[in-house]
Amino acid sequence: MSDSRTKLAADAWGALLQVQATLVPQLDRRLRRAAALPLGWYDVLLELQAADDKRCTMSQLAERVVLSRTRVSRVVDELVAEGLVKKEAHPTDARSAYAVITGEGLARFRSAAPVYRDLIRREFAEGLSEHELEVLVRALGKVRDRTRSTT
Repeated sequence: MSDSRTKLAADAWGALLQVQATLVPQLDRRLRRAAALPLGWYDVLLELQAADDKRCTMSQLAERVVLSRTRVSRVVDELVAEGLVKKEAHPTDARSAYAVITGEGLARFRSAAPVYRDLIRREFAEGLSEHELEVLVRALGKVRDRTRSTT
């Protein structure tokens, strides 16, 4: 890799980290205030509501959300305590359990979703053209797919 490409890659990586470090805490604060859901809870509820049968094993959740495996377990426990998720035994693997979104969890997710989408639009996408957003989706998707295939 040439020196100029290495610098460009480092600059892109730094910008990505700075955007993430700035926006994630802002989104968390605003989602908590507007919808009474921390961003980590929203992320888990998002994946559960989108999953087949509205449930995932802990391993599936850990692959889908942006939380560490340990943090996923803690968040699911917090959601269970709030009645937004329940745990079900896995029928063929006694070491595994399913996290299942409850009716109350689905209702809370649905009330928070417009708030989340509006925050993404205003705080992330507002200053970008449609073309720039499409380029970002393609570029970051390539990186995501490449890193998933090498792990």
